[in-house]
Amino acid sequence: MASSPSFTYPFATSPDIIRSHQKDAYFSGVLFEQLASLLRKVKGARFAHTYNSESHVLSELLYLGLTTLIGNRTLGEEYCDIVQVEGENSRLPALGRRAGYIVSCILGPYLLGRILPAFRKRIRAKLEANLRSHARLRTKAQQQQGGKGGVKMVSKPVSARIQHYILQNLDTLTSPSPIYAISLATFYFSGSYYHLSKRIWNLRYIFTRQVSESEGRVGYEVLGVLLALQMAVQAYLHLQNTMTPDIVSTGSLGAGVGATAVVGGGVEVSLDPNAYSPNNALLFESANPSAAPTDLQKWTHTPVSDNPRYDLGDDEAMTWIGGGNRKCTLCLEAMKDPSVTTCGHVFCWTCISDWAREKPECPLCRQSCLVQHVLPLRG
Repeated sequence: MASSPSFTYPFATSPDIIRSHQKDAYFSGVLFEQLASLLRKVKGARFAHTYNSESHVLSELLYLGLTTLIGNRTLGEEYCDIVQVEGENSRLPALGRRAGYIVSCILGPYLLGRILPAFRKRIRAKLEANLRSHARLRTKAQQQQGGKGGVKMVSKPVSARIQHYILQNLDTLTSPSPIYAISLATFYFSGSYYHLSKRIWNLRYIFTRQVSESEGRVGYEVLGVLLALQMAVQAYLHLQNTMTPDIVSTGSLGAGVGATAVVGGGVEVSLDPNAYSPNNALLFESANPSAAPTDLQKWTHTPVSDNPRYDLGDDEAMTWIGGGNRKCTLCLEAMKDPSVTTCGHVFCWTCISDWAREKPECPLCRQSCLVQHVLPLRG
């Protein structure tokens, strides 16, 4: 009796894994659109916009829950003829491993996005208090030395420099993005563990068909080299910027590159019009307009009101805006505190602010739209 030929299935390569991920992202996006449409019909457009992130998480949980969690292949995996296995032993993953992957892949980033802002706020408040203390000590020392005239260059102590560096780069230092980038570069070289969650839970892919020796198997090593070069250049530029002598002028400050202003009794804000990163944390400190006043609101004397100043649902408010343009295209309701982007489109202040924090581009024309460039209309 002739024995059937035996062979081992090869591991999938990076192009097949990425193609499968793209298919899954497409079908998950379709599910998200259906869920968002249902929420708009049941709860209204503003509710759907407010809980956009939660809807996206729920759609991904539904998609993986109906496929990976119960032991089935996703549509992308079926399309590319690949099967998810445990590490090198090519054994189908157990339920606990599959559930752990889903939780860490979907709920992990969502929870980080919720926890990190509060964590950064506490660290930022501590660093700002320390810097204010350093500023008072420097001012007192200057007064004792009688240094008053002109512009006096004052060098910061080492501890203040370190804390100032952490404060300026707090978002980057507490961001998981560099870890994701390193994991992705490693994937391009090795062809395994596309998601960081798959690397944590040791989940790989194999083909469900035999691959002949003559069939060429190519990877994305070139992309790995390019990504590594990009990270190296960014690290070099960051080090170059960090090693620049940090001198604070106690006299009049120009608005050129490197000029700073001290607010809140010691917190330095860059006056360079292109230095967005150091100042973004102040803008993002309070996303809820009805929240308690922040330090930035106190320093700039801009108290927050519970009610919008201008509600275009009132026909007497901003009559110069035509009737066909008085509704926000994001919430589909009469605009409240209408605000304009640099490309000229107008939305509710809350709507466009929330949108730009999640995705810094205009929702209509897709041009760049940073929060600090949105201007509220008055009149």
